[in-house]
Amino acid sequence: MTTLLLATTNAGKKREFEHLFRDFDIDLKTLADFSDAPDVEETGETFKENAGLKAETISRRYNISTLADDSGLAVKALGGRPGVYSARYAGVERNDQANVEKVLEELKDVPKEEREATFYCVLALAIPGKATRYIEGTLSGYITKEPIGHEGFGYDPIFYVPHLGKTLAELTSDEKNKISHRAQAFQTLKELWPEIEGDLK
Repeated sequence: MTTLLLATTNAGKKREFEHLFRDFDIDLKTLADFSDAPDVEETGETFKENAGLKAETISRRYNISTLADDSGLAVKALGGRPGVYSARYAGVERNDQANVEKVLEELKDVPKEEREATFYCVLALAIPGKATRYIEGTLSGYITKEPIGHEGFGYDPIFYVPHLGKTLAELTSDEKNKISHRAQAFQTLKELWPEIEGDLK
Protein backbone atom coordinates (compact mmCIF):
# COMPACT_ATOMS: atom_id res chain seq x y z
CA MET A 1 0.00 0.00 0.00
CA THR A 2 1.28 3.45 -0.95
CA THR A 3 1.28 6.20 1.67
CA LEU A 4 0.10 9.61 0.52
CA LEU A 5 0.06 12.68 2.73
CA LEU A 6 -2.81 15.10 2.27
CA ALA A 7 -1.58 18.56 3.18
CA THR A 8 -4.54 19.66 5.29
CA THR A 9 -5.95 19.50 8.80
CA ASN A 10 -9.46 20.31 7.54
CA ALA A 11 -11.76 17.46 8.61
CA GLY A 12 -14.33 18.21 5.90
CA LYS A 13 -11.69 18.15 3.19
CA LYS A 14 -10.25 14.92 4.59
CA ARG A 15 -13.68 13.24 4.40
CA GLU A 16 -14.06 14.31 0.76
CA PHE A 17 -10.65 12.95 -0.23
CA GLU A 18 -11.17 9.71 1.70
CA HIS A 19 -14.36 9.23 -0.29
CA LEU A 20 -12.63 10.04 -3.56
CA PHE A 21 -9.69 7.72 -2.79
CA ARG A 22 -11.86 4.83 -1.59
CA ASP A 23 -11.06 2.68 -4.68
CA PHE A 24 -7.30 3.26 -4.46
CA ASP A 25 -4.75 1.13 -2.61
CA ILE A 26 -3.57 4.12 -0.59
CA ASP A 27 -2.88 4.83 3.06
CA LEU A 28 -4.07 8.44 3.26
CA LYS A 29 -2.50 10.53 6.01
CA THR A 30 -3.15 14.18 6.84
CA LEU A 31 -1.19 16.83 8.71
CA ALA A 32 -3.31 15.98 11.76
CA ASP A 33 -1.20 12.79 11.99
CA PHE A 34 1.98 14.85 12.56
CA SER A 35 2.46 16.78 15.80
CA ASP A 36 5.16 19.00 14.29
CA ALA A 37 3.40 19.84 11.02
CA PRO A 38 4.37 23.30 9.75
CA ASP A 39 1.75 25.92 8.98
CA VAL A 40 2.65 26.77 5.39
CA GLU A 41 1.94 30.42 4.65
CA GLU A 42 -0.07 30.73 1.45
CA THR A 43 1.77 33.63 -0.17
CA GLY A 44 0.93 32.76 -3.78
CA GLU A 45 -1.26 34.95 -5.95
CA THR A 46 -3.01 32.00 -7.64
CA PHE A 47 -4.54 28.71 -6.55
CA LYS A 48 -1.78 26.89 -8.47
CA GLU A 49 1.02 28.74 -6.67
CA ASN A 50 -0.49 28.06 -3.25
CA ALA A 51 -1.17 24.38 -3.94
CA GLY A 52 2.40 23.89 -5.16
CA LEU A 53 3.85 25.77 -2.21
CA LYS A 54 1.99 23.56 0.29
CA ALA A 55 2.70 20.26 -1.46
CA GLU A 56 6.40 20.92 -2.00
CA THR A 57 7.06 22.32 1.50
CA ILE A 58 5.36 19.38 3.23
CA SER A 59 6.89 16.80 0.90
CA ARG A 60 10.39 18.12 1.62
CA ARG A 61 9.71 18.23 5.37
CA TYR A 62 8.71 14.57 5.64
CA ASN A 63 10.25 13.14 2.44
CA ILE A 64 6.87 11.72 1.51
CA SER A 65 4.60 12.05 -1.53
CA THR A 66 2.21 14.88 -0.73
CA LEU A 67 -1.03 16.02 -2.30
CA ALA A 68 -2.17 19.57 -1.63
CA ASP A 69 -5.10 21.44 -3.02
CA ASP A 70 -5.87 25.08 -3.11
CA SER A 71 -9.45 25.78 -3.88
CA GLY A 72 -11.80 28.64 -3.52
CA LEU A 73 -14.67 30.70 -4.75
CA ALA A 74 -14.47 33.40 -7.41
CA VAL A 75 -17.53 35.65 -7.69
CA LYS A 76 -17.78 37.57 -10.96
CA ALA A 77 -19.57 40.60 -9.45
CA LEU A 78 -16.82 40.87 -6.82
CA GLY A 79 -14.03 40.96 -9.38
CA GLY A 80 -13.05 37.35 -8.65
CA ARG A 81 -13.04 37.68 -4.87
CA PRO A 82 -12.71 35.96 -2.46
CA GLY A 83 -10.33 33.96 -4.69
CA VAL A 84 -7.16 32.77 -2.98
CA TYR A 85 -8.43 34.38 0.24
CA SER A 86 -11.58 32.21 0.31
CA ALA A 87 -10.68 30.33 3.52
CA ARG A 88 -9.88 33.50 5.44
CA TYR A 89 -12.01 36.08 3.64
CA ALA A 90 -13.58 37.44 6.81
CA GLY A 91 -10.39 37.17 8.89
CA VAL A 92 -7.41 35.01 9.68
CA GLU A 93 -9.42 32.69 11.96
CA ARG A 94 -10.95 30.92 8.92
CA ASN A 95 -14.56 31.03 10.05
CA ASP A 96 -16.92 29.50 7.47
CA GLN A 97 -20.01 31.32 8.69
CA ALA A 98 -18.26 34.70 8.79
CA ASN A 99 -16.93 34.17 5.27
CA VAL A 100 -20.40 33.32 3.96
CA GLU A 101 -21.93 36.34 5.68
CA LYS A 102 -19.31 38.67 4.20
CA VAL A 103 -19.95 37.44 0.64
CA LEU A 104 -23.72 37.77 1.08
CA GLU A 105 -23.34 41.27 2.49
CA GLU A 106 -21.18 42.35 -0.44
CA LEU A 107 -23.74 40.95 -2.88
CA LYS A 108 -26.88 42.20 -1.10
CA ASP A 109 -27.82 44.64 -3.91
CA VAL A 110 -26.70 42.41 -6.79
CA PRO A 111 -29.57 40.81 -8.78
CA LYS A 112 -29.80 37.04 -9.22
CA GLU A 113 -28.63 36.98 -12.83
CA GLU A 114 -25.42 38.82 -11.92
CA ARG A 115 -24.42 36.54 -9.02
CA GLU A 116 -22.38 34.14 -11.16
CA ALA A 117 -19.59 32.31 -9.36
CA THR A 118 -17.08 29.56 -9.98
CA PHE A 119 -15.44 27.14 -7.60
CA TYR A 120 -11.83 26.39 -8.56
CA CYS A 121 -9.62 23.54 -7.39
CA VAL A 122 -5.97 22.97 -8.18
CA LEU A 123 -4.33 19.76 -6.99
CA ALA A 124 -0.56 19.72 -6.62
CA LEU A 125 1.17 16.37 -6.24
CA ALA A 126 4.76 16.61 -4.99
CA ILE A 127 6.70 13.34 -5.18
CA PRO A 128 10.29 13.37 -3.84
CA GLY A 129 12.71 13.54 -6.76
CA LYS A 130 9.98 14.25 -9.33
CA ALA A 131 8.51 17.37 -10.88
CA THR A 132 5.31 18.58 -9.19
CA ARG A 133 2.14 17.75 -11.11
CA TYR A 134 -0.82 20.14 -11.29
CA ILE A 135 -4.43 19.19 -12.02
CA GLU A 136 -7.38 21.59 -12.17
CA GLY A 137 -11.16 21.37 -11.80
CA THR A 138 -14.01 23.90 -11.83
CA LEU A 139 -17.72 24.13 -11.03
CA SER A 140 -19.93 27.01 -12.16
CA GLY A 141 -23.04 28.29 -10.42
CA TYR A 142 -24.67 31.24 -8.67
CA ILE A 143 -24.58 32.72 -5.18
CA THR A 144 -27.92 32.53 -3.37
CA LYS A 145 -29.45 35.31 -1.30
CA GLU A 146 -29.19 33.25 1.90
CA PRO A 147 -27.69 29.94 3.07
CA ILE A 148 -29.65 26.82 2.06
CA GLY A 149 -28.86 23.28 3.24
CA HIS A 150 -26.85 21.74 6.04
CA GLU A 151 -24.35 19.43 4.32
CA GLY A 152 -20.81 20.17 3.18
CA PHE A 153 -18.71 23.03 4.50
CA GLY A 154 -17.33 26.43 3.53
CA TYR A 155 -19.39 28.27 0.92
CA ASP A 156 -21.51 25.20 0.03
CA PRO A 157 -24.76 26.62 1.54
CA ILE A 158 -24.72 29.66 -0.79
CA PHE A 159 -23.42 28.01 -3.98
CA TYR A 160 -26.37 27.12 -6.23
CA VAL A 161 -25.86 24.58 -9.01
CA PRO A 162 -28.42 25.40 -11.77
CA HIS A 163 -28.63 21.99 -13.46
CA LEU A 164 -29.37 20.33 -10.11
CA GLY A 165 -31.62 23.07 -8.74
CA LYS A 166 -29.87 22.85 -5.37
CA THR A 167 -27.01 24.34 -3.40
CA LEU A 168 -23.98 22.17 -2.69
CA ALA A 169 -25.10 22.04 0.95
CA GLU A 170 -28.33 20.28 -0.12
CA LEU A 171 -26.43 17.42 -1.75
CA THR A 172 -25.34 14.16 -0.17
CA SER A 173 -21.62 13.39 -0.12
CA ASP A 174 -22.10 11.01 -3.05
CA GLU A 175 -23.96 13.63 -5.08
CA LYS A 176 -21.44 16.36 -4.35
CA ASN A 177 -18.48 14.13 -5.08
CA LYS A 178 -19.77 13.50 -8.58
CA ILE A 179 -19.93 17.14 -9.65
CA SER A 180 -17.73 19.31 -7.37
CA HIS A 181 -14.63 21.19 -8.47
CA ARG A 182 -12.55 18.71 -6.47
CA ALA A 183 -14.37 15.82 -8.11
CA GLN A 184 -13.55 17.25 -11.56
CA ALA A 185 -9.88 17.57 -10.64
CA PHE A 186 -9.89 14.16 -9.03
CA GLN A 187 -11.40 12.51 -12.10
CA THR A 188 -8.44 13.78 -14.08
CA LEU A 189 -6.11 12.53 -11.33
CA LYS A 190 -7.72 9.06 -11.57
CA GLU A 191 -7.16 9.00 -15.33
CA LEU A 192 -3.48 9.82 -14.78
CA TRP A 193 -3.08 7.46 -11.82
CA PRO A 194 -1.52 4.47 -13.64
CA GLU A 195 1.26 6.80 -14.77
CA ILE A 196 1.56 8.50 -11.37
CA GLU A 197 1.57 5.25 -9.39
CA GLY A 198 4.87 4.25 -10.95
CA ASP A 199 6.48 7.43 -9.59
CA LEU A 200 5.07 6.80 -6.10
CA LYS A 201 6.77 3.41 -5.67
